Amino acid sequence: MSTAGKDVKPPKPLPSPNSDFYQLAETLPPEELATLRQVRSFMESKVAPIINKYWVEDSFPFELLPAFKELNLGGLGMQGYGCRGGSKLLTGLVAMEMARTDGSFATFFGVHSGLAMGSIYATGSEEQKQKWLPPMARLEKIGCFGLTEPLVGSGTSGGLTTTAKKEGDTWVLNGQKKWIGNSPWCDISIIWARDLADNQVKAFIVENKTTPGFSVEKIQNKFGLKVVQNGLITMKDVRVPEENHLQAGKTFRDTARVLRQTRYLVGWEATGCQMGAFENTVKYAQERLQFGRPIGSFQLIQDLLSKMLANVTACQCVVVRAGQLDDQGKLTDAQAALSKSFTTAKCRETVAWGREIFGGNGLSIDYNIGRFFTDAEAFISYEGTTQMQNLILGKAITGLSAFVH
Repeated sequence: MSTAGKDVKPPKPLPSPNSDFYQLAETLPPEELATLRQVRSFMESKVAPIINKYWVEDSFPFELLPAFKELNLGGLGMQGYGCRGGSKLLTGLVAMEMARTDGSFATFFGVHSGLAMGSIYATGSEEQKQKWLPPMARLEKIGCFGLTEPLVGSGTSGGLTTTAKKEGDTWVLNGQKKWIGNSPWCDISIIWARDLADNQVKAFIVENKTTPGFSVEKIQNKFGLKVVQNGLITMKDVRVPEENHLQAGKTFRDTARVLRQTRYLVGWEATGCQMGAFENTVKYAQERLQFGRPIGSFQLIQDLLSKMLANVTACQCVVVRAGQLDDQGKLTDAQAALSKSFTTAKCRETVAWGREIFGGNGLSIDYNIGRFFTDAEAFISYEGTTQMQNLILGKAITGLSAFVH
């Protein structure tokens, strides 16, 4: 039938990629939702346009820090001491939102605010909190978290080789820490060491740039979370005053309190990584033509996209519930472990499907999917490997420990 003389309707606009299918961000109260939207605007307008350049250069975008400071996010989820405060749910959603654009930037902030500030907040004295947390909340002082060592990863609870020896009012630290995010350039390090007197793990604040015997070598040739600057810290008779010994951190149980919080925050980051991979893949599938049609119209592509979204949504539901439990003071080690284990495993699967849809173009950083694909490998390993999380979970399930003693 001829259409001459008839109005032809323009093609219906395609939907924008949407990775929050169950509208979980809407569970925030209005003022926290506004904060989340500010973070999204910053990540999309400031970070996204330049992050691939820094990924290729294996460098950190210091130019972004002045604008980032204006968001006033330091100390999210912590009350007082100049910290931003807010719910644990908001803290997680912010981490997820950052990772939706770039996992490295999310990790930089998580190391500083979650691990470094979190260590002082959880194990410091009142005087230490008053001294260190306000400038860290303002991002005037940036921190890192030194736990992992060249020969000690999963065995940190009983096998730290970095030692601390008390000499009068001074502690002497010796040893090395490896894969420490932010350490090549930050101001202070939270160093966990084994006290030679009682064999217990204790924490110390080391001022990186003014402490003799403390040196950092940047780790080169990474392929995951490349924009985060990781370092190998070496300490040779580093002298730390007693006032910089975190007073409430007396055993590895105190370390574990910090890790419980940050462990499931990695779950948020792994979920955000999947969101970014999914949205970039949807956009590509809508625009990429093969056989005269967008590849998003092909059955096999839609099947993969549906599975990607299912993974994203399942992970969002897990981490949102973990955040709610944390706000209620009910989050357990096992629940945090399940969150980290499940989301990072699904992240690896999701980003692989995305990279598959991109075909050969997925091997170019210009299409972003490569960053998400390689970052997923880092999420699998740091803050406790998937296998270690499953052993924590397995003990909770059975009441029996499978850890090697």
